[in-house]
Amino acid sequence: MGKVAVLFRLMPRGVETDLASVARAVPSAVPAGVTVRGSQVRDIAFGLRSLLVSVVMDDTGGVLESTEHALAKLPDVESVEVMEEGLL
Repeated sequence: MGKVAVLFRLMPRGVETDLASVARAVPSAVPAGVTVRGSQVRDIAFGLRSLLVSVVMDDTGGVLESTEHALAKLPDVESVEVMEEGLL
């Protein structure tokens, strides 16, 4: 079984969302066995920003989907999108 690196884009509910607090909540939200490698805020347009979160997980069925659902349940997160995925 290998490892997979995944980059998620978390979109906030609005421009007033504190993405730093969302980033602090990510490590406790992801399922067991998923390691958060880092995060960064990226400007989109007109004051709207997104949070990019990089994680590493085992290449097993269902882990990607459960991580995506866990991130979508974070407060002030409107949507979650997988931007990149690759084997390590």
